[in-house]
Amino acid sequence: MRAATYSIVPAAGDRGVAECVVNYFGPGQGGSIDANVERWKGQILGGDGKPAPAKVTSRMVRGIRITIVDASGTYTGMGGPMAGGKPVDGYRLLGAIAEGRGGNVFFKLTGPDKTIAAEQSRFEQLLSSIQPE
Repeated sequence: MRAATYSIVPAAGDRGVAECVVNYFGPGQGGSIDANVERWKGQILGGDGKPAPAKVTSRMVRGIRITIVDASGTYTGMGGPMAGGKPVDGYRLLGAIAEGRGGNVFFKLTGPDKTIAAEQSRFEQLLSSIQPE
């Protein structure tokens, strides 16, 4: 479940909630990499109401594969547009999944575009600090 939540102070001129959430569900739990990537992609909509284009990359950090999703647009939150939450324009989602032997660890940074841009290097530092068990 949720292992940590970090509140992010909005950049000057930005309004809205920004946070970094870290989840760990245990071995074999939390869904597949592909399912989580698709879910995150579906949480950010473009102007046409369809999932916004997302950049999906992967890299290795100390032998740990990390898959990263980067998308901007209208953020619909956890459950998508049918969950009842009000979608928010001008948001960005940076999500990462670190594949660990004891289970995957999920990192999700969301908030207004400018705030996430200002925090991106810190998010990258967090991912670069991952150590094998």
